[in-house]
Amino acid sequence: MRMMLKVSIPASQGNRTITDGTLPSVMEKALAELKPEAAYFTVQNGLRTGLIFIDVQDISAMPAICEPFFMAFDASIEMTPVMTADDLRAGLRAALQKM
Repeated sequence: MRMMLKVSIPASQGNRTITDGTLPSVMEKALAELKPEAAYFTVQNGLRTGLIFIDVQDISAMPAICEPFFMAFDASIEMTPVMTADDLRAGLRAALQKM
């Protein structure tokens, strides 16, 4: 299932991990392991935030996905199912057939 992984890093932890060099290395390692379809980085609600789009085959993978961000950055994590336009079209077709 395609998921949007939202990783929000508190300013103090972000500052510390940028200064000591761990933010880039942890993020690169996580991205290499997650193999995201896309990853974007921004500021939301005053926090450094990554929006990382990944395919999750099994829900039991959640701890392995989230823990590196929790442990390294004291991050807040949100995982949200998302669809492509093709997924939406197929879902709407299926919904209309049930009406």
